[in-house]
Amino acid sequence: MAKVKRKPTGVRRSAAAQNRSQKARAAKRHTSGLLDRAMAALPFTEEQWHKFFLFVIIVAGAGIAWTIASYAGVPELARTELAKSASRSGFEVSRVRVSGVERMNEQLVYERVLSERDRPMPLIELEDVRERLLELPWVADARVSRQLPDTLKIDIVERVPHAVLKRPDRLVLIDREGNALEPISAENAEGKLLIEGPGAARQVEELGRLLDAAPALKPQIASAEWVGNRRWNLTFKTGQLLALPEGDLGPPALVKFAQLDGMHRLIGGKPIAIDMRVPDRAYLRCEEGPCPKQMALNGRGE
Repeated sequence: MAKVKRKPTGVRRSAAAQNRSQKARAAKRHTSGLLDRAMAALPFTEEQWHKFFLFVIIVAGAGIAWTIASYAGVPELARTELAKSASRSGFEVSRVRVSGVERMNEQLVYERVLSERDRPMPLIELEDVRERLLELPWVADARVSRQLPDTLKIDIVERVPHAVLKRPDRLVLIDREGNALEPISAENAEGKLLIEGPGAARQVEELGRLLDAAPALKPQIASAEWVGNRRWNLTFKTGQLLALPEGDLGPPALVKFAQLDGMHRLIGGKPIAIDMRVPDRAYLRCEEGPCPKQMALNGRGE
């Protein structure tokens, strides 16, 4: 029978393998030594280190358990059971207390929170209730809170009515920012500032800044018309019309008119219209045409 001879392992290969093994053991001893020296340098005993690592393991395990429980819906079930227990103990909504309502219909507030009646207190989502209240036109802000054991407290901050907006089909009460509050009858609109003109609802804040330039004139203004989507015509309670220039020229022109009125008593006088659209000039028109001997006044009242 033929014999197969195996080549013995080469001396170089064996030496290389032995060298790699020695390097690995040396690196392991070096790493362990560094770790041991680093831990020894910190002001903790071996027992404290043991407790620390045990705590980390427990926290990690709890986190994994909570994640699994969350996917299984366990926390929600526990919350529901807690809410039911609270309800059986009397902690459920049986009363709704509303404050801050002066002008709006208070019943609208109750309608928005009626679905919360008889619900367990822990299940009331306060922010959701607040968002529903903010949908009401009169509500500028709302605060919702629990008063244990059984009361839901609603604090309303109302918008302040500022003027009446004339629309093609109705009159609407609005606040200073132009927010529509509610329809209003012509009878109830009497005595309130009337705002009209295409696009006027978007310019209510600008009108407010314009009138603030001459506050003494405010009580005498009956209506304001937004003209050509660029400027205002003001009508006084005397029926006289004041045409103002557009843009940033409007407030200075109104101030100059107030000065001229103080010197010449224009409001309630013969002019039925005053045109301030030309800088530093005021053109007056009377019933029969241009006012005689006084067709124009300059900004100095001459």
